Amino acid sequence: MCPIDCEEVEIEMLLHGIRTRYGYDFAHYSRASLRRRLERALAQTRLTHFSELLDRLFHDEQCFDEFLKIMSISVTEMFRDPEFYQAIRKHVVPLLKTYPFIKIWHPGCATGEEAYSMALLLHEEGFLDRARIYATDFNKHSLDTASNGVYSARQMAAYAENYRLAGGKGHFPDYYSDGYELAKFKDFLKQRITFSYHNLVTDGVFGEMNIICCRNVLIYFDKTLQDQVLRKFSESLRHGGFLCLGNRESLNFTAIKPSFAPVDKLQRIYQKCGV
Repeated sequence: MCPIDCEEVEIEMLLHGIRTRYGYDFAHYSRASLRRRLERALAQTRLTHFSELLDRLFHDEQCFDEFLKIMSISVTEMFRDPEFYQAIRKHVVPLLKTYPFIKIWHPGCATGEEAYSMALLLHEEGFLDRARIYATDFNKHSLDTASNGVYSARQMAAYAENYRLAGGKGHFPDYYSDGYELAKFKDFLKQRITFSYHNLVTDGVFGEMNIICCRNVLIYFDKTLQDQVLRKFSESLRHGGFLCLGNRESLNFTAIKPSFAPVDKLQRIYQKCGV
């Protein structure tokens, strides 16, 4: 008889309890990533066992709110991987300019920097006024930051360099106002972005999108959840729409691969060419 791993049993109980009590399903997160985040939550609450964490989360909604911050993926920055934005300008923008209106979805937007990057790019290409960007996440605190469009002014120097390398056509500081060590993006960028709650694991599709940009999120999911989310993306895209993934993600060995053609293999940009 195999010995029972008590911690694994406690983790399964914890995940089941969270799903039952709050409706959040973390069961198909990458096991290594899940374990790291759960251990961080355990340390933050100064508890010893995952079963104790379950009891705390089950009866303390404020504690669960803090737990969600730990579980969400909030690694992001303006114009992250500048070569990706160069590829968007080269391969995607010329087609988008021919449409009367475009819709873009940034699932897992975290604190919103990449959504603002896309808005800024579209503005410089001359058709932001014909676009609507939907930026979604399940972390409501991150969404609050994104909706406000206010960030630390210390970040702006690094963001300005990313912007330059991404093929920026203007002067980056013109797009925000700063003071008191904070920087706030101009309203004309915010007006074209809708920030809203959406859980990639449990919620439905966003229909008729021209671009879905979900970079470096799938790496935190196991294969089952990756396939589920990719099917959701495929169903949300218009024919001819573009799916943008992170540089450690790919459509290889996925069920939706036959429906997509690579536009830029290095930058993981694909175009939907099938049903």
